[in-house]
Amino acid sequence: QVQVVESGGGLVQFGGSLRLSCAASGSIVKIDRMEWYRQVPGKQRELVATITSGGSTNYADFVKGRFFIYWSDDKTVSLQMNRLTPEDTAVYLCNAELEAAWDIHEYRGPIWGQGTQVAVSS
Repeated sequence: QVQVVESGGGLVQFGGSLRLSCAASGSIVKIDRMEWYRQVPGKQRELVATITSGGSTNYADFVKGRFFIYWSDDKTVSLQMNRLTPEDTAVYLCNAELEAAWDIHEYRGPIWGQGTQVAVSS
């Protein structure tokens, strides 16, 4: 009844830019915050950026000044990634912390997307 879908990944050269999007859809009552994580095989998933419903943002130190998270509409966030390096290569996953309701069901918690691959060549 509720899903999160990422888009915008791809291959980019060192120093280039990409913009990822994360769209939540379904019987959503409220989105508290949305987050971007990234995952490299064999490593722990790491938090990249967070944005609250009120627009407050938070970034991991390794992306500060290069990545920017913002609301594109009330259910979509974008992640503008600039000055990319090979170390940014990962699957980028979006998580929405939200409330949903449909029929007699209620849900409050995380909804994860499937991820989008970002590859940066040197």
